[in-house]
Amino acid sequence: MILTVTLNTALDITYRVRELRPHGTHRVSEVTERPGGKGLNVARVLAALGHEVTVTGFTGGATGRVVQEQLAGTPGVLDALVPVSGATRRTTAIVDELTGDTTQLNEPGPTVTSAEWSAFQEAYEGLLGGGVSAVALCGSLPPGVPVGAYAGLIRTARAAGVPVLLDTSGEPLRRGVAARPDILKPNADELAELTGSHDPLRATRDARRRGARTVVASLGVRGLLAATPEGDWHAAPPARVHGNPTGAGDSAVAGLLSGLVERLPWPDRLARAVALSAATVLAPVAGEFDRPAYEELLGRVTVTGDATAA
Repeated sequence: MILTVTLNTALDITYRVRELRPHGTHRVSEVTERPGGKGLNVARVLAALGHEVTVTGFTGGATGRVVQEQLAGTPGVLDALVPVSGATRRTTAIVDELTGDTTQLNEPGPTVTSAEWSAFQEAYEGLLGGGVSAVALCGSLPPGVPVGAYAGLIRTARAAGVPVLLDTSGEPLRRGVAARPDILKPNADELAELTGSHDPLRATRDARRRGARTVVASLGVRGLLAATPEGDWHAAPPARVHGNPTGAGDSAVAGLLSGLVERLPWPDRLARAVALSAATVLAPVAGEFDRPAYEELLGRVTVTGDATAA
């Protein structure tokens, strides 16, 4: 079983409009709602790939109840969210059908008390002892959660012998990498902020020296760059795809996690992650992917690299 942690869960709302114009009035052609936050998106993709997944994090208020009601109808996903007194946030994506661009509005999330944070840590330790094969720590921290929260959760997972992937940004990323996660999955901007280098290969290697066992950087339309103990690789899609990019990085995380627990070689893990990411751009909402496109793209991802690099 794979465990995903989403401390700042959300109800993802996606509006589609013909053309997004500043200061204008718009008719919405389609509205969708899904349980959201990075770890919940990862979980839905993992479940679609046939893996059993447990999700944890925080939930609260009327929005939190909607998230849990919708999770209950997701095959392969077990809800282990921890209740808080505040209300789960909403995120709103506005898709411009004319250009394909997406505008994202993210609420900050509920304020978590020290007692609620302690209750989560206790629940997390219990879940790790229940046969977890890998854990993903994903997304932003809600107000009230210590900035070093992910670092502590990484150390707890490592003590339990469970490999852990970290996907966050800013100070939580900087502190988390020092706790030695098995996989760090930043995008190019997050990696540059962490290391001070805008050269992706140099930055991924620098992030490894800071503590991460493996660093897999998202390069947008250029795919993924991985610096691992077994070598360095670059995986690129066959062509740029157009659509809604929201959740594409989360699908890449699902590809990396599924490849980890299936013990796939790194080139195969990266090819899966890139194909899933591209197929998610073609799907209407985050946490879903276009399966025919994924199956077609999987054999066309180009992976180059050096299996002898340190």
